[in-house]
Amino acid sequence: MKTTFRAAVAVLSALLASGASAQAAYPTKPIKMIIPLAAASAVDNAARIVAEKMAANMGQAIVVENLPGAAGTIGADKLAKSAPDGYTIGGFNDSIMTMVPHVQAKVPWDILRDFTPISLVATVEWGLVVSNETPYKSAGDLVAAAKAAPGSINYGSGGIGSPQHIAMELFAAAAGIKLTHVPYKGATQAAIGVAGGEVPAAFQGLATVATLAQGGKLRLIGLTTDAPMSQWPDVPTVDQSGLSGFKFNSWFTMVAPVGTPREITARLHAEVVKALADPQVRSKLLARGLTPRGTSPAELDAATREQLARYGKVLKAAGVTPQ
Repeated sequence: MKTTFRAAVAVLSALLASGASAQAAYPTKPIKMIIPLAAASAVDNAARIVAEKMAANMGQAIVVENLPGAAGTIGADKLAKSAPDGYTIGGFNDSIMTMVPHVQAKVPWDILRDFTPISLVATVEWGLVVSNETPYKSAGDLVAAAKAAPGSINYGSGGIGSPQHIAMELFAAAAGIKLTHVPYKGATQAAIGVAGGEVPAAFQGLATVATLAQGGKLRLIGLTTDAPMSQWPDVPTVDQSGLSGFKFNSWFTMVAPVGTPREITARLHAEVVKALADPQVRSKLLARGLTPRGTSPAELDAATREQLARYGKVLKAAGVTPQ
């Protein structure tokens, strides 16, 4: 009996050691990062910068897969149904996490139930952009034109419930104006729509429109930051243009399917923090209008719960209802 017991203990110990070794060896193959947003969007730009450094540090490729559509619900659903083994993770914005559940009547996943937080990687700073075909030079100009002809001015967004949609609805509510929403299939397409004159205005993450603005393809006329930015010295904040207290930004977060082992999410979080500490990574993010963060999984969970509740109240007050 003692021999059998000792043999069983030896086998169990070997299995535990093997499991620990496997955890320590993670990752042993490439990791896929699902981004439920269009390529070249703010989150996509940030994700590729951070993922490249993480991959170099971890010794395994991180392959980005863009799955845009339905304001991010399609890609998020695929991640929710992926194996919780650390080899499929997600790069989400806060719209997917805290806005879409309030504006889409049927969402096939629950942000608090179906995903495990890894880190708030960066915040995306935002601005108001307009087509070169418009006469608007400031946010105040757009407000004045909208008040003169209610509902006649269109704006583009990445879809119903996208950050671009919510930002403009909040702006319109604060300014007391009525605008007409034109949803695109993604933030990038909406930005191109402004540059091409299809729609006259949009709120966008600076990471999405920086190149277009610098190239003169569209005009950046207002920042939604607390204060002016050194990268855009000639662009006032929306607050400075007459809409007192108006601020808006969005998140780039990393999450995993629920059930992903804690050891793996802890490793991924550590690799995010390590990547964000790299001066070149920080410089690239800041140049694109992103502020590096690197919060713990617990901090991201708390922030998600807080913002989910806050946006529920804000969207209801703004008259945005589930569709």
